[in-house]
Amino acid sequence: MTGILTLNAGSSSIKFGVYLAGDEPELLQVGQVENLGQNARLRIKGQPDRDLGAADHAGAVRAILAAVGPVLDGRPVAGVGHRVVHGGMSYGAPQELTAEVIAELETLIPLAPLHQPHNLAAVTAARAAFPEAVQIGCFDTAFHRGHPFVNDTFGLPRRFYEAGVRRYGFHGLSYDYITSCLRRDDPGLAAGRVVIAHLGNGASMCAVRDGQSIGSTMGFSALDGLPMGTRSGQLDPGVMLYLLDQGMSAPEITTLLYKESGLKGMSGISHDMRTLLASDDPHAAEALEYYVFRIRRELGAMAAVLGGLDGLVFTGGVGENAAEIRARVVEGLDFLGLSLDPPANRAGGPQIGTGPARVLVIPTDEERVIARAVARTLAQRG
Repeated sequence: MTGILTLNAGSSSIKFGVYLAGDEPELLQVGQVENLGQNARLRIKGQPDRDLGAADHAGAVRAILAAVGPVLDGRPVAGVGHRVVHGGMSYGAPQELTAEVIAELETLIPLAPLHQPHNLAAVTAARAAFPEAVQIGCFDTAFHRGHPFVNDTFGLPRRFYEAGVRRYGFHGLSYDYITSCLRRDDPGLAAGRVVIAHLGNGASMCAVRDGQSIGSTMGFSALDGLPMGTRSGQLDPGVMLYLLDQGMSAPEITTLLYKESGLKGMSGISHDMRTLLASDDPHAAEALEYYVFRIRRELGAMAAVLGGLDGLVFTGGVGENAAEIRARVVEGLDFLGLSLDPPANRAGGPQIGTGPARVLVIPTDEERVIARAVARTLAQRG
């Protein structure tokens, strides 16, 4: 039996998973390389952390390869699966990452500057490390392809839409996993009207009907919608025109919106939800108040898109672990059929609702979605 390696690369880290190929891949090991740069560190569940010193994405992949060798016990890595944030208009399903496909994905870097370059750097490193393995890209935008026109377009001249200026949506691997859990565990709810709230350092919400995305809070880029750890979320485009007129350059505005805004910028303290919840600083309280307000506002919008609400699912690092945020989001939303069982909410679920609309907490697993895509490709190739 052959092995599958999954890589989920960010600007300063690479998460990885090791699986045995099969109809449902068997997880062997998970871990990550953190702090890429001068002080990288390898963290594997159940093992002591290991300092790597200076390491870029290629060095991180080499360290991962050395770590997974004993786990695979001589089995070859037949496929490597990658999270790729932006697939543009071309890629609505997992895709083999040939040189031609990679070149096209590089043209999308301006649409996802915080993620796409690092996703592709990991692909380059993995192709060098595993030249015989098939490399498969899984796209965060793919889950949202097929939206109704009104949920994809902006109020701009049609030529911009035709050129690709449209709402793509993101966090699709997470939404794919959650919908697969609902189909397995609660087919009735899976066939209904569900809002999934992926709340982490990046955050978005998705309106899902019968397992299909019909609306998302994120749009053309991974900036839109909810405020996030360091990203602004929804912003009047006039603000950017004003900043340009005040002399800020496009790179300066990019840094502002992607790295200096959101919870970090509003609080002036941190982007970490745990830090903000523990703080008695009024700016932290105001940042959290705005965060919850925007989630509630978008939840109402997603319910309108669906024509009602049968369920709400919290996932992502904040959604899965911050009971106080879940409680504040749902408070007073009885008119949407939402209410919480406080003890169940504090315990983390999975069932935490008491109203006619179900409320659940489901841990996401983007790496498993990637592993499944690689396993399907390997099975098709025999």
